[in-house]
Amino acid sequence: MDSRAYWVGFNMVKGIGAVRLQALLNYFGDPQVAWQAPADALLNTGLSPKIVDSLVHLRATLDLEKVMDRLGQLKVTVITREEDSYPRRLKEIEQPPPVIYVRGEILPEDDFAVAVVGTRRITVYGRQVAEEIGTFLAQNGITVVSGLARGVDAVAHDSAIKAGGRTFAVLGCGVDRIYPPEHQRLAERIMECGALISDYAPGTPPDAINFPPRNRIIAGLSLASVVVEAGETSGALITATFAAEQGRDVLAVPGNINAPQSKGANRLIQQGARPLLKVEDILDALKLDHVQSLQQARQVLPSDALEASILVLMSAEPIHVDEISSQSGLSIDKVSATLTMLELKGLVRQVGGMNYISVREPGAHYWTDDHV
Repeated sequence: MDSRAYWVGFNMVKGIGAVRLQALLNYFGDPQVAWQAPADALLNTGLSPKIVDSLVHLRATLDLEKVMDRLGQLKVTVITREEDSYPRRLKEIEQPPPVIYVRGEILPEDDFAVAVVGTRRITVYGRQVAEEIGTFLAQNGITVVSGLARGVDAVAHDSAIKAGGRTFAVLGCGVDRIYPPEHQRLAERIMECGALISDYAPGTPPDAINFPPRNRIIAGLSLASVVVEAGETSGALITATFAAEQGRDVLAVPGNINAPQSKGANRLIQQGARPLLKVEDILDALKLDHVQSLQQARQVLPSDALEASILVLMSAEPIHVDEISSQSGLSIDKVSATLTMLELKGLVRQVGGMNYISVREPGAHYWTDDHV
């Protein structure tokens, strides 16, 4: 049986998330062994008796082969965090979802993605801005990520599609349950030029408790999050918080100080979010002036001696940008700009706190100034 079936099985056990599943994998070394382990061994991993009882009961009543067959019938792709096809940006966050379910397709160019979120009670102003942002991002080769909700989310998805771009909808339910139901046709269009994504097993109904964790995935898939309109208690603010915690950029559209829909966005700006005064500010914030050209640069060798001189200082061990600057004799600004390009090429990866690691192939050698 496909090993992903056991990841799906654990995903269906209430109380087993990223941390507890990792503990099981650390203890047993293999998801199949963990799934089939006796109750006393499961207790030894630190799981509570209640969770162990739930797991034992579920695996006694669940036919994983039938579950996987059903996913195939629904054209749902299962991707575990151990697979290369798992979204690179999402894998970089702390405790990424162990498994995600996808209807549609995730492509390498979707590494260049921006979340566009906001209130369900969208105003005429908010609709206009969301349309401009969705269209602009799509025209510049950037995937639009949102949550399929009414209001800003729906406008962002629709605008990206109409502009010929790609878009992801992250759901707070199973990917076979479209919510809200009136967005069924929109969801079908999204699957044609992007994907529906969820970390909830198919069949999971929409529930208010599911949406804050869903927002964490929206932020995790994205280089930045843009809040168009948001009230003081809007879920979009949760997405912005997650984005900031993940070290991603947060931009907010300024609005009427007397409009309820703008209070949350204006507050974000007051707290340090970058104000979005024109759509081009998004590319400026991310230093992505020519995204389509950068997409073609992914997974290629360093293009000059400057990139190579930084790469030779890096390994699988994290190194801080300040240390790279010190060892290379280059300014922080020049090092940061070069690291951004190397990350877009897939040659380095930021692992938090301005620390970077090399992701080059073992044994690879890069030319330096000596070869100029």
